[in-house]
Amino acid sequence: MKAVVQRVARASVSVDGRVEGAIERGVLVLLGIEPADQPELLDGFARRLAQFRMFPDESGKTNKSLLDLGLSALVVSQFTLCADLGRGRRPSFDTAERPERARALVEHFARALERQGCRVAQGRFGAHMLVELANDGPLTFVFER
Repeated sequence: MKAVVQRVARASVSVDGRVEGAIERGVLVLLGIEPADQPELLDGFARRLAQFRMFPDESGKTNKSLLDLGLSALVVSQFTLCADLGRGRRPSFDTAERPERARALVEHFARALERQGCRVAQGRFGAHMLVELANDGPLTFVFER
């Protein structure tokens, strides 16, 4: 599993000009699933992300989490995060999970994040998506299994 998490003032994902998911303040999660990933790994990541302190408190220190502030997450499948860039001039996607299983695990992660108490919006798996965001900070973290 690889995830790029960006703190956002707002974010949305559209397919064919139609908004599939949108949030105000919160996080955009670009999530790549790899063949070795299991539901338990994604459950743990959901717990960590819900409580991960990346928002400022009253004194400006990053001491607040999604749960502390009641914020949302926009989860977007991003298989290209799992690309092998080691050789040549074209990425290989052989290291990304098969679409059927990846779809199920992305959905599992979104539901796990909801069970933690976060509001969750999603993109459309496998579609060509237009992702728009206002990065807040900017503040971006990369999580890897």
